[in-house]
Amino acid sequence: VQLQASGGGLVQAGGSLRLSCAASGRSFSSYAMGWFRQAPGTEREFVARINWGGGSTYYADSVKGRFTISRDNAKNAVYLQMNSLKPEDTAVYYCAAALFMTTTASHYTYWGQGTQVTVSS
Repeated sequence: VQLQASGGGLVQAGGSLRLSCAASGRSFSSYAMGWFRQAPGTEREFVARINWGGGSTYYADSVKGRFTISRDNAKNAVYLQMNSLKPEDTAVYYCAAALFMTTTASHYTYWGQGTQVTVSS
């Protein structure tokens, strides 16, 4: 599975962005998908994950109620809708695929290249 993240950019605090992750290859619907982020000088941080069918989601406490993860298996895509953005959300955001539902980065097999999100105050 190859993943390509897009949709990042510069936004003011309180604004919204929608990240997309396009997957190529077979069996996209067999993978649980996750979003992670990494700010300079920090470790990669779990943001959200979704199960194979899209019926189960889980979020980091820092984004709960503001971010929504979704997927469209017909389009081989996963999304991250980010609302009420804060400066501390500034990071490179990565999508990733795993064979089971997990919040641990090392359990994810495939990674996209990352997309920069910058939130100005």
